[in-house]
Amino acid sequence: MRRYPPIADHGLVGDLQTAALVSSDGTVDWLCAPRFDSPSVFASLLDHERGGHFTVSADTAQPPVQIYLQDTAILVTRFLTESGVGEVVDFMPVERPERAVGRHRLVRILRVTRGRVRFSLECRPRFDYGRAGHRVDLGEDTVRFDAPGAQAVVQTVGPVRWSGDGDDIRGELTMDEGDFAALVLTVGDADDTPVPPLTAPDVMALFEGTRDFWHAWVRRGRYRGRWQDMVNRAAITLKLLTYAPTGAPVAAPTMGLPEQIGGGRNWDYRYTWVRDGSMSVGALLGLGHVEEALAFRGWLGDRVKSGRTVSGEPLQIMYRVDGDPELAEVALDHFEGYRGSAPVYAGNGAAGQLQLDIYGEAVLALSHTVQGVGNAPPYDGWQALSGVLDWLVKAWDRPDEGIWETRGGQKDFTYSRLMCWVAFDRGIRMARDFARPADIPQWTTARDDILRQVMERGWSTRRQSFVQNYEDTTLDASLLLMPSVGFIAPKDPRWLSTLDAMERELVSDSLVQRYDPQASPDGLRGSEGTFSLCSFLYVDALAQAGQLGPARYAFDKMLTYANPVGLFAEEIGSTGEQLGNFPQAFTHLALITAALSLDKEMDAVG
Repeated sequence: MRRYPPIADHGLVGDLQTAALVSSDGTVDWLCAPRFDSPSVFASLLDHERGGHFTVSADTAQPPVQIYLQDTAILVTRFLTESGVGEVVDFMPVERPERAVGRHRLVRILRVTRGRVRFSLECRPRFDYGRAGHRVDLGEDTVRFDAPGAQAVVQTVGPVRWSGDGDDIRGELTMDEGDFAALVLTVGDADDTPVPPLTAPDVMALFEGTRDFWHAWVRRGRYRGRWQDMVNRAAITLKLLTYAPTGAPVAAPTMGLPEQIGGGRNWDYRYTWVRDGSMSVGALLGLGHVEEALAFRGWLGDRVKSGRTVSGEPLQIMYRVDGDPELAEVALDHFEGYRGSAPVYAGNGAAGQLQLDIYGEAVLALSHTVQGVGNAPPYDGWQALSGVLDWLVKAWDRPDEGIWETRGGQKDFTYSRLMCWVAFDRGIRMARDFARPADIPQWTTARDDILRQVMERGWSTRRQSFVQNYEDTTLDASLLLMPSVGFIAPKDPRWLSTLDAMERELVSDSLVQRYDPQASPDGLRGSEGTFSLCSFLYVDALAQAGQLGPARYAFDKMLTYANPVGLFAEEIGSTGEQLGNFPQAFTHLALITAALSLDKEMDAVG
């Protein structure tokens, strides 16, 4: 087991309520249970000694290889040893995912496809972010770990024998071609109910059911474009990051992974951002996945109707997956952080920030869903939404913290104004299309006032570009969304000039920075890599502007930065390494959007 494998050196498995990262050397080094936002059981990715891990490995003369079974979330880690070829097949069964449960299963099938392989096994859970002790009960075929309020049970199928190692367990297993063994981890809330025994046919039935679930889900999509495999993998990743009982997608399944090695930008992303979730809806609808869009519309509608926030605004930028707005941020000082990148935070203090753009993204998501389904918005939901827009008429023209959650003070961010424009524009359209009661004159005045303000104050005559905020002339890649939301035509001279300015200042070999923190201090220490969301938004903007050659080049170049199983983190560092929380929903939804846009524009020119 490596002390800290590269962030990108992982695959993701999940059951639509939580997820695990498995490194290419067979180590489960991240798993929270029973939900994405629950305390960790395995977190050696954030502290090798204190975090806990579950490892199945084999001595190899060359690096192990990871693949996904085609169009599934079943991960295969292959060990190429001198005496044979062994595999670990990891998956989490998807069984009635819409029903929240307190215990979840991770299945690890061991098999040998050639020769003979000796596997080394080790299970060292560390409950509650490594803060809670546990006791172990070592049985013949079942090992039980008990901690206050939490539990992990490892069942063995086949000739596996464990030995105690303090409060942990280890073992070895030699297998020949055709042999079968499995380790089934049941983890989550403390529960005195015995875990039912499993046989080899039971395990294979779980495997086949999981495979069939993912194949059926992928078939429901309608994408048949040029990048089928990458788009399907991105869509599966977005699905894996969705908490099925509420329909709420998380920004990432991890916390604390750094945007700069050794830096302090180590945030907790295991929550549902209104912005990220809304953009995910657009991407999945573009592929034909209506069910997910409707589920998120229900979750978002409940947030609008409840009005329960810590910020005092009608909406706040993020919530827990069940809609709870309380996300108090605490530093886990006992964790050393990934490769010494401390502090590690649980919770997210940005939840109370004012970010006015979320109203635009929320209304845009509802508009997309209404169009995709073809039904009028429900009356009660519409009444709540129109009340928010009536409030926004008087609230849009304020400084805020902006899309990037900077901690350097509130400013008049251009992107925030842009998305407030979107909120009114899409609200007006829905009111007219579905004859819904609304104060259309007030909304129209606000919409037009915002457009004039952005054109006058968000445009720099000296830079010949739209800029990040009204106080200076810093560029900001979030504005790449301007043409896609209809604020400006994709070939308007002002927009083409903005694209040119961004290319000169924010783009390096097709990779895009969010902004230059040296030019516009964000109140945070350290630097960061290029932001992969923005790199894919750049592709979309180039395609819409008719620059298909540069767009295709930039897109294909970005795909080379995916890890071996097609996953992306948040950022890409100066030496090409992936940085930040992993895998990140923002990046994968933007990949889908860019692919759809490129396909459309390339098909139009033949």
